Amino acid sequence: MAVAGLYRRALPSPPAIEFASVEGKRLFSEAFQSGTMEGFFKLISYFQTQSEPAYCGLASLSAVLNALAIDPGRKWKGPWRWFDESMLDCCEPLDRVKAEGITFGKLACLAYCAGAKVEAYRTSHSSVDDFHNHVIKCTSTEDCHLIASYHRKPLKQTGSGHFSPIGGYHAGSDMVLILDVARFKYPPHWVPLELLWEAMDTIDEATGHHRGFMLLSRLQKAASLLYTLSCCHESWVSMARYLIDDVPILLKSEDLSSVPEVLLLLFKSLPANAGDFIKWIAEVRRQEEDGSSLSKEEEERLAAKEEVLQQVRETELYKFVADLLSSASLCRKSFSSLSNNDSLSEIAASVCCQGAAILTGGLGVIQQFCSRATCVKCFRANGDAPITVVSGMVVSGKNEQGVDMLVPESTAKSKSCCSSNPNDCVLKHPGSSDALTVLLLALPPCTWQGIKDERLLAEIHGLFSIENLPDVLQQEVLHLRRQLYFLNKVQDKDIEDEILLPSQL
Repeated sequence: MAVAGLYRRALPSPPAIEFASVEGKRLFSEAFQSGTMEGFFKLISYFQTQSEPAYCGLASLSAVLNALAIDPGRKWKGPWRWFDESMLDCCEPLDRVKAEGITFGKLACLAYCAGAKVEAYRTSHSSVDDFHNHVIKCTSTEDCHLIASYHRKPLKQTGSGHFSPIGGYHAGSDMVLILDVARFKYPPHWVPLELLWEAMDTIDEATGHHRGFMLLSRLQKAASLLYTLSCCHESWVSMARYLIDDVPILLKSEDLSSVPEVLLLLFKSLPANAGDFIKWIAEVRRQEEDGSSLSKEEEERLAAKEEVLQQVRETELYKFVADLLSSASLCRKSFSSLSNNDSLSEIAASVCCQGAAILTGGLGVIQQFCSRATCVKCFRANGDAPITVVSGMVVSGKNEQGVDMLVPESTAKSKSCCSSNPNDCVLKHPGSSDALTVLLLALPPCTWQGIKDERLLAEIHGLFSIENLPDVLQQEVLHLRRQLYFLNKVQDKDIEDEILLPSQL
Protein backbone atom coordinates (compact mmCIF):
# COMPACT_ATOMS: atom_id res chain seq x y z
CA MET A 1 0.00 0.00 0.00
CA ALA A 2 1.44 3.39 -0.99
CA VAL A 3 1.98 5.95 1.77
CA ALA A 4 1.74 9.63 0.87
CA GLY A 5 4.60 11.79 2.01
CA LEU A 6 7.50 13.99 1.02
CA TYR A 7 11.19 13.19 1.20
CA ARG A 8 13.12 16.45 1.17
CA ARG A 9 12.98 19.16 -1.48
CA ALA A 10 15.44 20.01 -4.21
CA LEU A 11 17.29 23.15 -3.14
CA PRO A 12 16.64 25.89 -5.75
CA SER A 13 20.11 26.71 -7.09
CA PRO A 14 20.58 29.41 -8.04
CA PRO A 15 20.11 31.46 -5.94
CA ALA A 16 21.27 29.09 -3.18
CA ILE A 17 24.51 27.08 -3.05
CA GLU A 18 24.35 23.88 -1.02
CA PHE A 19 26.81 23.93 1.86
CA ALA A 20 28.09 20.39 1.14
CA SER A 21 28.66 21.04 -2.59
CA VAL A 22 32.10 21.69 -4.07
CA GLU A 23 31.28 25.38 -4.39
CA GLY A 24 29.80 25.45 -0.89
CA LYS A 25 32.96 23.93 0.56
CA ARG A 26 35.10 26.51 -1.27
CA LEU A 27 33.02 29.36 0.17
CA PHE A 28 33.35 27.85 3.64
CA SER A 29 37.13 27.51 3.35
CA GLU A 30 37.61 31.07 2.17
CA ALA A 31 35.25 32.50 4.76
CA PHE A 32 37.06 30.53 7.46
CA GLN A 33 40.38 31.99 6.35
CA SER A 34 38.83 35.46 6.42
CA GLY A 35 37.61 35.03 10.01
CA THR A 36 33.87 35.22 9.33
CA MET A 37 33.04 31.63 10.34
CA GLU A 38 33.91 32.06 14.03
CA GLY A 39 30.42 31.35 15.31
CA PHE A 40 29.89 28.38 13.00
CA PHE A 41 31.56 25.73 15.14
CA LYS A 42 29.58 26.52 18.28
CA LEU A 43 26.35 26.62 16.30
CA ILE A 44 26.97 23.41 14.39
CA SER A 45 27.83 21.65 17.65
CA TYR A 46 24.30 22.33 18.93
CA PHE A 47 22.44 22.58 15.63
CA GLN A 48 19.17 20.66 15.56
CA THR A 49 16.28 19.81 13.28
CA GLN A 50 12.96 21.33 14.26
CA SER A 51 10.79 18.63 15.82
CA GLU A 52 7.51 20.06 14.48
CA PRO A 53 6.72 21.72 11.14
CA ALA A 54 5.98 25.03 12.90
CA TYR A 55 8.87 24.89 15.41
CA CYS A 56 11.49 26.64 13.25
CA GLY A 57 11.70 29.57 15.67
CA LEU A 58 12.00 27.35 18.75
CA ALA A 59 14.62 25.10 17.12
CA SER A 60 16.69 28.11 16.02
CA LEU A 61 16.52 29.62 19.49
CA SER A 62 17.37 26.34 21.25
CA ALA A 63 20.48 25.90 19.09
CA VAL A 64 21.64 29.47 19.73
CA LEU A 65 21.01 29.39 23.49
CA ASN A 66 22.98 26.16 23.81
CA ALA A 67 25.74 27.53 21.57
CA LEU A 68 26.01 30.54 23.90
CA ALA A 69 26.27 28.15 26.88
CA ILE A 70 23.36 29.83 28.69
CA ASP A 71 22.28 27.69 31.63
CA PRO A 72 18.47 27.30 31.65
CA GLY A 73 18.58 26.81 35.42
CA ARG A 74 16.24 23.82 35.25
CA LYS A 75 16.55 20.21 34.25
CA TRP A 76 15.68 18.92 30.81
CA LYS A 77 15.92 15.16 31.30
CA GLY A 78 17.64 13.14 34.00
CA PRO A 79 20.17 15.42 35.74
CA TRP A 80 20.85 17.49 32.61
CA ARG A 81 20.07 21.19 32.25
CA TRP A 82 19.72 21.89 28.54
CA PHE A 83 17.58 24.01 26.25
CA ASP A 84 15.03 22.09 24.24
CA GLU A 85 12.05 23.30 22.18
CA SER A 86 9.70 21.90 24.83
CA MET A 87 11.11 24.34 27.44
CA LEU A 88 10.48 27.51 25.43
CA ASP A 89 6.92 28.39 26.37
CA CYS A 90 7.09 31.51 28.54
CA CYS A 91 5.79 33.86 25.83
CA GLU A 92 3.46 31.59 23.86
CA PRO A 93 1.81 28.22 24.70
CA LEU A 94 3.47 25.38 22.81
CA ASP A 95 0.19 24.01 21.47
CA ARG A 96 -0.40 27.38 19.79
CA VAL A 97 3.14 27.48 18.39
CA LYS A 98 2.66 23.94 17.09
CA ALA A 99 -0.50 25.00 15.27
CA GLU A 100 0.41 28.53 14.14
CA GLY A 101 4.15 29.04 14.53
CA ILE A 102 5.59 32.00 16.43
CA THR A 103 5.92 35.67 15.56
CA PHE A 104 9.14 37.66 15.43
CA GLY A 105 8.28 39.63 18.57
CA LYS A 106 7.32 36.56 20.59
CA LEU A 107 10.56 34.78 19.64
CA ALA A 108 12.55 37.80 20.78
CA CYS A 109 10.54 37.72 24.02
CA LEU A 110 11.39 34.03 24.45
CA ALA A 111 15.08 34.68 23.92
CA TYR A 112 15.13 37.36 26.58
CA CYS A 113 13.10 35.31 29.06
CA ALA A 114 15.55 32.44 28.53
CA GLY A 115 18.42 34.65 29.71
CA ALA A 116 19.95 36.02 26.50
CA LYS A 117 20.82 39.59 25.64
CA VAL A 118 18.58 40.46 22.68
CA GLU A 119 18.89 43.11 20.01
CA ALA A 120 16.04 42.66 17.53
CA TYR A 121 15.41 44.74 14.42
CA ARG A 122 12.58 44.77 11.95
CA THR A 123 13.58 45.67 8.38
CA SER A 124 11.21 48.66 8.57
CA HIS A 125 13.55 50.19 11.16
CA SER A 126 16.88 49.05 9.79
CA SER A 127 18.69 48.91 6.43
CA VAL A 128 20.56 46.40 4.33
CA ASP A 129 23.80 48.17 5.28
CA ASP A 130 22.99 47.79 8.98
CA PHE A 131 22.23 44.12 8.40
CA HIS A 132 25.50 43.68 6.53
CA ASN A 133 27.45 45.19 9.44
CA HIS A 134 25.65 43.05 12.02
CA VAL A 135 26.31 39.89 9.98
CA ILE A 136 30.03 40.64 9.87
CA LYS A 137 30.03 41.41 13.59
CA CYS A 138 28.27 38.17 14.57
CA THR A 139 30.16 35.87 12.20
CA SER A 140 33.49 37.25 13.42
CA THR A 141 32.96 36.05 16.98
CA GLU A 142 31.56 33.02 18.77
CA ASP A 143 29.96 35.23 21.42
CA CYS A 144 27.11 36.51 19.23
CA HIS A 145 24.69 34.71 16.92
CA LEU A 146 22.10 36.00 14.47
CA ILE A 147 18.65 34.53 13.77
CA ALA A 148 16.90 35.64 10.58
CA SER A 149 13.12 35.80 10.15
CA TYR A 150 12.34 35.62 6.44
CA HIS A 151 9.90 34.47 3.76
CA ARG A 152 11.05 31.58 1.61
CA LYS A 153 9.53 32.82 -1.66
CA PRO A 154 12.29 35.33 -2.61
CA LEU A 155 14.75 32.43 -2.26
CA LYS A 156 12.57 30.40 -4.69
CA GLN A 157 11.88 27.90 -1.90
CA THR A 158 8.53 26.36 -1.03
CA GLY A 159 6.77 27.45 2.13
CA SER A 160 6.23 30.82 3.78
CA GLY A 161 7.65 32.43 6.93
CA HIS A 162 10.69 30.78 8.46
CA PHE A 163 13.40 31.24 11.10
CA SER A 164 16.97 29.98 10.94
CA PRO A 165 20.36 30.98 12.39
CA ILE A 166 23.13 32.44 10.23
CA GLY A 167 26.30 30.34 10.41
CA GLY A 168 28.82 32.39 8.42
CA TYR A 169 29.57 35.06 5.84
CA HIS A 170 31.66 35.04 2.63
CA ALA A 171 32.86 38.57 1.88
CA GLY A 172 34.03 37.95 -1.69
CA SER A 173 30.60 36.86 -2.92
CA ASP A 174 28.64 38.73 -0.21
CA MET A 175 26.81 35.53 0.76
CA VAL A 176 25.55 34.26 4.12
CA LEU A 177 25.27 30.67 5.29
CA ILE A 178 21.75 29.76 6.42
CA LEU A 179 21.72 26.82 8.83
CA ASP A 180 18.18 25.79 7.92
CA VAL A 181 16.58 24.05 10.92
CA ALA A 182 14.08 22.36 8.57
CA ARG A 183 16.79 19.86 7.60
CA PHE A 184 14.13 17.38 6.50
CA LYS A 185 13.36 19.89 3.72
CA TYR A 186 16.51 21.80 2.78
CA PRO A 187 20.17 21.38 3.79
CA PRO A 188 22.30 24.31 5.00
CA HIS A 189 22.98 26.66 2.10
CA TRP A 190 24.63 29.91 1.05
CA VAL A 191 22.48 32.75 -0.32
CA PRO A 192 23.30 36.34 -1.38
CA LEU A 193 23.04 38.69 1.60
CA GLU A 194 20.93 41.22 -0.30
CA LEU A 195 18.52 38.47 -1.35
CA LEU A 196 18.13 37.37 2.27
CA TRP A 197 17.44 41.00 3.17
CA GLU A 198 14.72 41.03 0.50
CA ALA A 199 13.28 37.84 2.04
CA MET A 200 13.30 39.45 5.49
CA ASP A 201 11.82 42.70 4.16
CA THR A 202 8.38 41.10 3.87
CA ILE A 203 5.18 41.46 5.89
CA ASP A 204 4.13 38.77 8.36
CA GLU A 205 0.41 38.40 7.72
CA ALA A 206 -0.17 37.27 11.32
CA THR A 207 0.95 40.63 12.72
CA GLY A 208 0.95 43.08 9.81
CA HIS A 209 4.58 43.96 10.58
CA HIS A 210 7.87 43.42 8.82
CA ARG A 211 10.10 40.48 9.58
CA GLY A 212 13.71 41.06 10.55
CA PHE A 213 16.68 39.70 12.44
CA MET A 214 17.88 39.45 16.02
CA LEU A 215 21.32 39.32 17.60
CA LEU A 216 21.69 37.07 20.64
CA SER A 217 24.54 37.06 23.14
CA ARG A 218 25.12 36.31 26.80
CA LEU A 219 24.08 38.81 29.43
CA GLN A 220 27.02 40.13 31.42
CA LYS A 221 25.09 39.33 34.57
CA ALA A 222 22.78 36.42 35.31
CA ALA A 223 19.08 36.73 34.58
CA SER A 224 16.50 36.59 37.35
CA LEU A 225 16.99 34.14 40.20
CA LEU A 226 13.47 33.96 41.60
CA TYR A 227 10.95 36.04 39.63
CA THR A 228 9.96 36.31 36.00
CA LEU A 229 7.21 37.92 33.95
CA SER A 230 5.02 35.44 32.11
CA CYS A 231 3.33 35.78 28.73
CA CYS A 232 1.57 32.42 28.87
CA HIS A 233 -1.77 33.99 29.79
CA GLU A 234 -3.30 36.30 27.21
CA SER A 235 -3.80 38.97 29.90
CA TRP A 236 -0.08 39.86 29.73
CA VAL A 237 -0.79 42.44 27.01
CA SER A 238 -3.29 44.38 29.10
CA MET A 239 -1.11 44.02 32.21
CA ALA A 240 2.00 45.40 30.48
CA ARG A 241 -0.04 48.31 29.11
CA TYR A 242 -1.56 48.98 32.51
CA LEU A 243 1.78 49.15 34.30
CA ILE A 244 3.59 51.26 31.71
CA ASP A 245 0.83 53.48 30.29
CA ASP A 246 -2.17 53.52 32.63
CA VAL A 247 -0.61 53.73 36.10
CA PRO A 248 1.02 57.18 35.52
CA ILE A 249 -2.33 58.52 34.26
CA LEU A 250 -4.16 57.09 37.28
CA LEU A 251 -1.75 58.75 39.68
CA LYS A 252 -2.21 62.13 38.00
CA SER A 253 -6.01 61.90 38.13
CA GLU A 254 -6.34 61.39 41.89
CA ASP A 255 -5.56 63.49 44.97
CA LEU A 256 -3.58 61.03 47.04
CA SER A 257 -2.15 61.69 50.49
CA SER A 258 -0.61 58.41 51.72
CA VAL A 259 1.26 55.34 50.51
CA PRO A 260 -1.65 52.95 51.28
CA GLU A 261 -3.94 55.16 49.16
CA VAL A 262 -1.49 54.93 46.24
CA LEU A 263 -1.21 51.15 46.51
CA LEU A 264 -4.95 50.64 46.96
CA LEU A 265 -5.65 52.70 43.84
CA LEU A 266 -3.21 50.63 41.79
CA PHE A 267 -4.42 47.28 43.15
CA LYS A 268 -8.11 48.03 42.66
CA SER A 269 -7.50 48.96 39.01
CA LEU A 270 -5.46 45.89 38.14
CA PRO A 271 -6.61 44.02 35.00
CA ALA A 272 -8.20 40.60 35.41
CA ASN A 273 -5.79 37.71 35.99
CA ALA A 274 -3.05 40.11 37.06
CA GLY A 275 -1.62 37.39 39.27
CA ASP A 276 -0.68 35.41 36.15
CA PHE A 277 1.73 38.11 34.99
CA ILE A 278 4.53 37.64 37.53
CA LYS A 279 5.62 34.22 38.73
CA TRP A 280 8.20 32.87 41.12
CA ILE A 281 10.43 30.23 39.59
CA ALA A 282 10.25 26.83 41.25
CA GLU A 283 12.84 24.18 40.49
CA VAL A 284 11.49 20.69 39.86
CA ARG A 285 13.19 17.33 39.60
CA ARG A 286 12.28 13.69 39.32
CA GLN A 287 11.90 12.02 42.67
CA GLU A 288 14.99 10.10 43.67
CA GLU A 289 14.25 6.43 44.21
CA ASP A 290 16.44 6.27 47.30
CA GLY A 291 14.93 9.45 48.74
CA SER A 292 18.34 11.12 48.74
CA SER A 293 18.72 14.77 49.70
CA LEU A 294 19.61 17.68 47.47
CA SER A 295 22.81 17.94 45.48
CA LYS A 296 25.27 20.75 46.20
CA GLU A 297 24.18 22.58 43.03
CA GLU A 298 20.52 22.31 43.98
CA GLU A 299 21.28 23.66 47.45
CA GLU A 300 23.20 26.61 46.00
CA ARG A 301 20.41 27.52 43.57
CA LEU A 302 17.82 27.25 46.32
CA ALA A 303 19.94 29.40 48.66
CA ALA A 304 20.21 32.09 45.95
CA LYS A 305 16.41 32.16 45.60
CA GLU A 306 16.01 32.39 49.38
CA GLU A 307 18.44 35.31 49.51
CA VAL A 308 16.33 37.25 47.01
CA LEU A 309 13.12 36.36 48.85
CA GLN A 310 14.51 37.50 52.21
CA GLN A 311 15.77 40.77 50.74
CA VAL A 312 12.35 41.50 49.21
CA ARG A 313 10.71 40.96 52.58
CA GLU A 314 13.13 43.29 54.30
CA THR A 315 12.11 46.27 52.18
CA GLU A 316 9.78 48.91 53.58
CA LEU A 317 7.57 48.59 50.51
CA TYR A 318 6.93 44.92 51.24
CA LYS A 319 5.50 45.80 54.64
CA PHE A 320 2.98 48.18 53.07
CA VAL A 321 2.00 45.66 50.41
CA ALA A 322 1.67 42.77 52.87
CA ASP A 323 -0.48 44.84 55.20
CA LEU A 324 -2.79 45.92 52.39
CA LEU A 325 -3.22 42.44 50.93
CA SER A 326 -3.90 40.88 54.30
CA SER A 327 -6.30 43.57 55.52
CA ALA A 328 -10.06 43.38 55.72
CA SER A 329 -12.56 42.06 53.22
CA LEU A 330 -12.30 45.22 51.10
CA CYS A 331 -8.91 44.09 49.80
CA ARG A 332 -9.91 40.49 49.22
CA LYS A 333 -13.03 41.63 47.40
CA SER A 334 -11.17 44.16 45.25
CA PHE A 335 -8.20 42.03 44.25
CA SER A 336 -8.80 38.48 45.42
CA SER A 337 -6.44 37.07 42.78
CA LEU A 338 -3.61 38.77 44.66
CA SER A 339 -4.67 37.87 48.20
CA ASN A 340 -2.02 36.47 50.49
CA ASN A 341 -3.74 33.09 50.93
CA ASP A 342 -1.22 31.35 48.70
CA SER A 343 -1.76 27.64 49.31
CA LEU A 344 1.47 25.71 49.04
CA SER A 345 -0.42 22.53 48.25
CA GLU A 346 -2.27 24.19 45.35
CA ILE A 347 0.91 25.79 44.04
CA ALA A 348 2.73 22.48 44.34
CA ALA A 349 0.03 20.55 42.48
CA SER A 350 0.21 22.98 39.55
CA VAL A 351 4.01 23.16 39.51
CA CYS A 352 4.42 19.39 39.78
CA CYS A 353 2.16 18.94 36.74
CA GLN A 354 4.22 21.47 34.79
CA GLY A 355 7.40 19.79 35.99
CA ALA A 356 6.22 16.34 34.92
CA ALA A 357 5.33 17.73 31.50
CA ILE A 358 8.79 19.29 31.14
CA LEU A 359 10.59 16.14 32.28
CA THR A 360 8.65 13.97 29.84
CA GLY A 361 8.91 16.40 26.93
CA GLY A 362 5.16 17.02 26.81
CA LEU A 363 4.99 20.66 27.86
CA GLY A 364 2.44 21.51 25.20
CA VAL A 365 -0.12 19.16 26.76
CA ILE A 366 0.06 20.07 30.47
CA GLN A 367 -3.71 19.64 30.75
CA GLN A 368 -3.18 15.88 30.35
CA PHE A 369 -1.28 15.76 33.64
CA CYS A 370 -3.01 15.81 37.02
CA SER A 371 -1.56 15.72 40.50
CA ARG A 372 -2.84 12.79 42.55
CA ALA A 373 -1.18 13.67 45.85
CA THR A 374 1.42 15.99 47.34
CA CYS A 375 3.31 15.85 50.62
CA VAL A 376 5.88 18.07 52.29
CA LYS A 377 9.32 16.70 53.19
CA CYS A 378 12.26 18.30 54.96
CA PHE A 379 15.90 17.53 54.21
CA ARG A 380 18.91 18.55 56.27
CA ALA A 381 22.34 18.81 54.73
CA ASN A 382 25.43 18.80 56.95
CA GLY A 383 23.52 20.20 59.90
CA ASP A 384 22.23 23.20 57.95
CA ALA A 385 18.71 24.58 58.20
CA PRO A 386 16.02 22.22 56.88
CA ILE A 387 15.10 22.43 53.20
CA THR A 388 11.47 22.05 52.21
CA VAL A 389 10.63 19.79 49.28
CA VAL A 390 7.07 19.18 48.12
CA SER A 391 6.72 15.76 46.52
CA GLY A 392 3.87 14.99 44.17
CA MET A 393 2.67 12.01 42.19
CA VAL A 394 1.55 13.17 38.76
CA VAL A 395 -0.69 11.00 36.59
CA SER A 396 -1.03 11.08 32.80
CA GLY A 397 -3.20 8.28 31.46
CA LYS A 398 -1.77 5.05 32.86
CA ASN A 399 1.63 6.58 33.58
CA GLU A 400 2.80 8.01 36.88
CA GLN A 401 5.71 10.34 37.54
CA GLY A 402 7.04 11.31 40.95
CA VAL A 403 8.11 14.97 41.00
CA ASP A 404 9.81 17.10 43.66
CA MET A 405 9.41 20.87 43.92
CA LEU A 406 12.18 22.69 45.81
CA VAL A 407 10.63 25.45 47.91
CA PRO A 408 12.55 28.61 48.84
CA GLU A 409 11.69 29.82 52.34
CA SER A 410 12.00 33.05 54.26
CA THR A 411 10.47 34.66 57.34
CA ALA A 412 8.19 37.62 56.75
CA LYS A 413 6.77 40.36 58.93
CA SER A 414 4.21 43.01 58.04
CA LYS A 415 4.00 46.49 59.56
CA SER A 416 1.22 45.33 61.86
CA CYS A 417 2.97 42.15 62.97
CA CYS A 418 3.26 41.66 66.71
CA SER A 419 6.96 41.34 67.49
CA SER A 420 6.27 39.48 70.74
CA ASN A 421 4.88 36.55 68.77
CA PRO A 422 6.99 36.31 65.62
CA ASN A 423 5.63 32.88 64.71
CA ASP A 424 2.36 34.58 63.77
CA CYS A 425 4.23 36.61 61.15
CA VAL A 426 5.94 33.82 59.23
CA LEU A 427 5.07 33.16 55.60
CA LYS A 428 7.68 30.70 54.45
CA HIS A 429 7.17 30.15 50.73
CA PRO A 430 6.96 32.97 48.15
CA GLY A 431 3.55 34.61 48.00
CA SER A 432 1.58 37.35 46.29
CA SER A 433 2.97 40.09 48.54
CA ASP A 434 6.55 39.25 47.55
CA ALA A 435 5.79 39.07 43.84
CA LEU A 436 3.77 42.27 43.84
CA THR A 437 6.46 44.11 45.81
CA VAL A 438 9.22 43.22 43.35
CA LEU A 439 6.94 44.04 40.40
CA LEU A 440 6.23 47.50 41.82
CA LEU A 441 9.95 48.06 42.37
CA ALA A 442 10.48 47.21 38.71
CA LEU A 443 8.25 50.05 37.46
CA PRO A 444 10.16 52.88 35.72
CA PRO A 445 11.11 55.74 38.10
CA CYS A 446 9.05 58.20 36.02
CA THR A 447 5.87 56.27 36.93
CA TRP A 448 5.33 58.29 40.10
CA GLN A 449 5.92 61.81 38.78
CA GLY A 450 2.19 62.57 38.52
CA ILE A 451 1.63 62.44 42.30
CA LYS A 452 0.60 65.97 43.32
CA ASP A 453 1.46 65.91 47.03
CA GLU A 454 5.18 66.76 47.22
CA ARG A 455 5.61 65.15 50.63
CA LEU A 456 3.99 61.93 49.41
CA LEU A 457 6.04 62.02 46.19
CA ALA A 458 9.25 62.21 48.22
CA GLU A 459 8.12 59.28 50.38
CA ILE A 460 7.22 57.24 47.29
CA HIS A 461 10.59 57.93 45.72
CA GLY A 462 12.25 56.66 48.88
CA LEU A 463 10.14 53.51 48.95
CA PHE A 464 10.60 52.69 45.27
CA SER A 465 14.22 53.69 44.79
CA ILE A 466 16.44 50.71 43.98
CA GLU A 467 19.75 52.53 44.52
CA ASN A 468 20.07 51.37 48.13
CA LEU A 469 18.80 47.83 47.59
CA PRO A 470 21.22 44.94 48.16
CA ASP A 471 23.06 44.07 44.95
CA VAL A 472 21.30 40.72 44.45
CA LEU A 473 17.82 42.22 44.75
CA GLN A 474 18.80 45.26 42.69
CA GLN A 475 19.85 43.01 39.80
CA GLU A 476 16.60 41.04 40.15
CA VAL A 477 14.56 44.25 39.92
CA LEU A 478 16.57 45.58 36.97
CA HIS A 479 16.04 42.31 35.14
CA LEU A 480 12.26 42.57 35.64
CA ARG A 481 12.33 46.24 34.61
CA ARG A 482 14.09 45.37 31.36
CA GLN A 483 11.71 42.46 30.86
CA LEU A 484 8.68 44.71 31.41
CA TYR A 485 10.03 47.28 28.99
CA PHE A 486 10.73 44.55 26.46
CA LEU A 487 7.28 42.97 26.74
CA ASN A 488 5.67 46.35 26.29
CA LYS A 489 7.73 46.89 23.12
CA VAL A 490 7.07 43.50 21.54
CA GLN A 491 3.29 43.66 21.53
CA ASP A 492 3.00 42.74 17.89
CA LYS A 493 -0.17 44.71 17.31
CA ASP A 494 1.27 47.94 18.60
CA ILE A 495 5.01 47.98 18.10
CA GLU A 496 6.27 50.77 15.84
CA ASP A 497 9.93 50.97 16.89
CA GLU A 498 12.71 48.46 16.63
CA ILE A 499 12.83 45.97 19.49
CA LEU A 500 16.07 47.01 21.09
CA LEU A 501 16.65 46.69 24.80
CA PRO A 502 18.56 49.61 26.27
CA SER A 503 21.59 48.68 28.30
CA GLN A 504 20.18 50.46 31.32
CA LEU A 505 16.65 51.42 32.30
